[in-house]
Amino acid sequence: MFDQLSGKMSGVLEGLSKNGKLSEADVTEAMREVRLAMLEADVALPVVRDFVNKVRERSVGQEVLESVSPGQAVAKIVNDALIDALGGAGAVPLNLSANPPVPVLMVGLQGSGKTTTSGKIALRLSSREHKKILLASLDVQRPAAQLQLQQLAERVNAKTGRVQALPIIAGQSPVQIAKRALETGRLEGYDVVILDTAGRLSIDEALMDEVREIRALTNPAETLLVVDAMTGQDAVNTAKAFNEAVGITGVVMSRMDGDARGGAALSMKAITGAPIKLTGSGENLEALEEFHPERVAGRILGLGDVAGLVERAAETLDHEEGERVAKKMLAGKFDLDDYVSQIDQINRMGSISGILGMMPGMGKIKDMLGDKEIDTSIFKRHKAIISSMTKQERKTPDIIKASRKKRIAAGSGTTVPEINRLLKQFNDMSTMMKRISKMGLGGLMRGMGGAGGLADMMKGLGGPGGKPGGRPPFV
Repeated sequence: MFDQLSGKMSGVLEGLSKNGKLSEADVTEAMREVRLAMLEADVALPVVRDFVNKVRERSVGQEVLESVSPGQAVAKIVNDALIDALGGAGAVPLNLSANPPVPVLMVGLQGSGKTTTSGKIALRLSSREHKKILLASLDVQRPAAQLQLQQLAERVNAKTGRVQALPIIAGQSPVQIAKRALETGRLEGYDVVILDTAGRLSIDEALMDEVREIRALTNPAETLLVVDAMTGQDAVNTAKAFNEAVGITGVVMSRMDGDARGGAALSMKAITGAPIKLTGSGENLEALEEFHPERVAGRILGLGDVAGLVERAAETLDHEEGERVAKKMLAGKFDLDDYVSQIDQINRMGSISGILGMMPGMGKIKDMLGDKEIDTSIFKRHKAIISSMTKQERKTPDIIKASRKKRIAAGSGTTVPEINRLLKQFNDMSTMMKRISKMGLGGLMRGMGGAGGLADMMKGLGGPGGKPGGRPPFV
């Protein structure tokens, strides 16, 4: 999401760090570039003014201009100002400090992701905090909205066993449903009741009146506004309107894995006064994270988010499976079933672009890609090909000759040349793994920069020197 802003901000700071001592003119010119970068990223004008003025005032002090590393000093000031703009250091957790059942009211426009986010929050609270959750859809406007939430509740309950949906009774008004949800929550011992309200395609008085009435009845501990980060400045306008009309305690930004310019996230806290508490990135129920301003600031400045990457890996990866496959790789016994296992591990982590954005220094890798997109559809095709193989073929790919290739291509909806490329890449990887097993750890580290290294992986997914999707990585 922040690629465009990150590239320009990093460029400005790199330019400052190359100059020996800084003059006030250097800082003024740098702030002009920062201002333009933020405006292009769709950051609200009042936020840009405040940010630039704050950085300029702190940067032109004598202790900065005459410091040993003035460029680094300015970078620290910019980082601190970004954190302030995003809401201050540290994530702001959901407030559940009330007598159970704690009402959580979900509001927002239609299509912003309220219903899916309700399911994600239910999974998060039931799995991490062992809360018993009741999901209730108050949306009687959108066809099948209540059924959608009921199906989400069933999916979450299958994972945690602590989530249920309020039974659907046709003909009830949103206020009647909310009242019944709270009564059910009290009688059946639920810890949290999540109330998913209706949305509209645009803000109107009928929508606001309905939300006000529900809020007055339920007195929620949290009123969470779900906004689509892809809508840019419109998301900020929506948040401002909801906050003025009904009051919100926090914001959840959905679709943070998109290619929007990031201005909404930088503007939200300053315009509404409500912190961004959670972010969603994808349709998977697990794809919900706490919003850490300092980590997002690090990503904007090209510093990465190692802590976030480690947390995501700890939460999503099957470490026993990973260890099993790693041992087989180092022993030179890696097969196609193991490759599918690694594809599944990658998919659990989220998008490749999202993962790269959390790694320090990845801006240069993305620059290497230019305007080419990272094509991960090759993983799906490879899974389809491997699924069409017999167990013996997956264990010993060498037996796959012409007649078998035709059968596999017909079964997977692919072509024989695609199967040839997959098998060739697999053979190359197997050969490399056998060499690494002989070289030991030192050889492994040197190998990371050579064949099969990060640069080759990026080329395989659409970078320079390779066709998009032409050389998939085996990781």
